[in-house]
Formats: sequence, C-alpha cells, structure tokens
Amino acid sequence: MGVLTRPEAVIFDFDGVMADTEPLHCDAFRKVLEPLGIGFTWREYVDRYMGFDDRDAFRNAFRLHGRTLGGRRLSRLVDAKSLVFRELIRDGVAACSGALPMIESLYADGVPMAVCSGALRADIDPILSRFGIARCFLHIVAADDVRKGKPDPEGYILAFRKLSRSRPSAVSEPRKCLAVEDTPAGVEAAKRAGLSVLAVTNGHAAEELSGADAVTDSLANVHLSR
Repeated sequence: MGVLTRPEAVIFDFDGVMADTEPLHCDAFRKVLEPLGIGFTWREYVDRYMGFDDRDAFRNAFRLHGRTLGGRRLSRLVDAKSLVFRELIRDGVAACSGALPMIESLYADGVPMAVCSGALRADIDPILSRFGIARCFLHIVAADDVRKGKPDPEGYILAFRKLSRSRPSAVSEPRKCLAVEDTPAGVEAAKRAGLSVLAVTNGHAAEELSGADAVTDSLANVHLSR
C-alpha cells in the first residue's frame, strides 16, 4: 500500500488490529458456551461474532440458537469469558503485523492517539502493557464505556470527543482523523462517526471491508506522510 496523508489523530481498534487476539477470544467464548450446548467453528466466529463486543456476541449466540438471555445471566457470562481470556493471554500474545512500529512512529511524531474497542478494559490493559505501548494512547474507550457496541458509532464518537478535548489545537473534526479497523462492524461504526477509515485484512477479505477509505493487508505497508 502507498502513502496516506497524515491525519490529525488516529483511533485504533484493538483486537485484530494491534493484537492477534481473535483466536483467543474465540477459544474463551467456546469454553463458556460449549457447556451450555452452544458451539461454533472458527469460520462461524468470524462471520457471526467478530467485531461485536462480548455482550452482543453472547446475545447473538443465544438468539441464533433460539434461546433467551436475561441481563443478569449476560453479565455472568461476560465476566466468565473475561476470566478465561485473561488466563489464555498469560501464555503470550502476538502483535499484528506492522502495528507496533506504526504506533511508535505516530507517537514519536506527536500524533494524538486513542483506542476504541469492543473488548473490556481489563482485557486491553495487560496486553498494552506487555507490548510497551500503553503510554502512546491518550484515551481508551472500551466496552465498559459505552451502552452500544459496534457497528453503533457511540464508541468512536466518544473517542473523538475525548481527543478533541485533550488536544483542541490539534484535533479539529472527525473527517480529518483516521480509524484503523479490521471488521465490517468496526468500519461501519467509524464511518457513522464521521471518521476516515483504514481497514486491514487480518480477519476479513478486502471486499468485506469495502466501506473503508483504504484497505491494506498489513499495517507494515502503510506510511503516513506529513
């Protein structure tokens, strides 16, 4: 991929963009749901659940199996899945291709950055610390911070608002800011928030991410010009 104009700010999705955690999330969901008689393949996880926050993923799993899910049980399932996920990441997590160098380069150049993720904050923080990039982000908007997950734009709207308040002289309007995403739901959320979107094909084919302004097969191939 060629050179893109450097944005005023960059908002990164987390799973599948910075950290190669989607297989771990899939395993964690399976460990919680299979005892309840709800199973799925990796391909089904990608097609039906990837890109949604844990709450919507569980709701969708129950709906697809013709079962109801109340609020209290949903909360227990989310907590159980997060516990399993944190156990899984103890064995290590790989960074997605090109993500860490891109983040470090933007940070060195003073570009304001935030995270907008459907993951829980407790799932995000340990990995950012392990990667050594927690310092690079002014704000983190996680599933804990919003009522509706992607493709709803609430998370991106909040992340942009936080960045513009923190750096009002640098961050002026959404369209001049870049979201980095890897799922159709994430691309839709960012576009609905008015952001420009770069999509990376870490989990979905380019044609599934066609709503983005640009698509790449690796962040290692992306260069943001000043």
